[in-house]
Amino acid sequence: MSISRLGTANMYDRTITNINKQQSELADQMEHTSAGMRVIRASDDPVAAAQAERARNRLERIASDQRGLDAQTATITYGESTLGEINDALQEFRALMVQAGSGVYNQVQRDTLVEQLTSLRDQIAKYANRTDSNGLPLFRGLDTATGMPFPNDQEGIQSGQANNGEFFIANTLNGVQAFFSGRTGNGVLEIDPYSHAAGVPNQGKAHADIGVIKDPAAAAAVTTPIEITFQDNAGVMEYSVDGGTTWAAYKNGGAIEVAGMEVVIKGEPAAGDGFTIKPSTTISTFEALDRAIAAVRDNANADGSTAYGTLAHGITQSLTELDTALNRVSTVRGLAGDLLVQAERMGATLLAREEQTEAQRVAAEQYDAEGMVRAIAQMQTQQTAVSAALQSYASIQKLSLFNYIS
Repeated sequence: MSISRLGTANMYDRTITNINKQQSELADQMEHTSAGMRVIRASDDPVAAAQAERARNRLERIASDQRGLDAQTATITYGESTLGEINDALQEFRALMVQAGSGVYNQVQRDTLVEQLTSLRDQIAKYANRTDSNGLPLFRGLDTATGMPFPNDQEGIQSGQANNGEFFIANTLNGVQAFFSGRTGNGVLEIDPYSHAAGVPNQGKAHADIGVIKDPAAAAAVTTPIEITFQDNAGVMEYSVDGGTTWAAYKNGGAIEVAGMEVVIKGEPAAGDGFTIKPSTTISTFEALDRAIAAVRDNANADGSTAYGTLAHGITQSLTELDTALNRVSTVRGLAGDLLVQAERMGATLLAREEQTEAQRVAAEQYDAEGMVRAIAQMQTQQTAVSAALQSYASIQKLSLFNYIS
């Protein structure tokens, strides 16, 4: 029969080891409880730790998308406000053109208006060439040869960039659509206030409107210029269309049917005057502004008086082209507003995804209410156990053989 002996030192070592283990467990429980985290290290729960890490990665991507969307939204907002400034400047330009057509102005006063019109034209060009915080043009004009993104042509122009992701909007507005998609005349045909046959501007005081299309097919079929020519027949002003032999008496304000279009001519034409009808062409906002300025500046007779016929015609045409330019700006401004609405919806979606992903992360690594209560209870139980173990060890440590014998 063998008798096992356990030395006092060995018992003390085992007791110390157990107490250290309990203290370590208590410290771990206190760390988790104070942080409110069920998983602090991957060793706590490998599956939950992996789920939480994936959730954090998704949160980083969502934050990145939101930052990109915020930057694009700021650019489009700036572009939309710039289009508002352009709209205001164009409206002011148009109002000055109406003033220029007033009969109470003489040519000297119109020359003063020309200075104002030129200043507004320069302002509009600056607005169109405005850049964002990164130094990139808001309307993406890239004509580096002239240093001005928007000269009077489309060379080097890049249209608005399309959406390139679920949470991205265009980071620029379409400058071509805003400034280079206008049409001369009524959009199908335009009318020049002179006879190509005579080769000189009209000498009378007649002017035409922009014309109203009555037969779109006939108007679209026009490929070469068609002329309305005037002659004086024994004191009666007559006109013919496209060099025809048939002449009709001219009536001030009467409508003339030409190539599927109804043209109204007002005023007093001179013999040899004419109006040439030709297909409309594409015109930029800047060309329209230049033509309007020229209409006010250049319609002066040799004696310094105003050539009212060509002036009135030029102003009529320019006002129409300015209205088209305003419509183009308003259209692109509306598209900018739509992009901002899209950005708002995308931001709401990102926020919802962030909340959902954050909830998944919390569920993976944090205590819920019930789990927190259990964790606190376990920690308190462990504290009691550690305290009891320490007190017991302190009491046993005092014992000796002499105390036992006595």
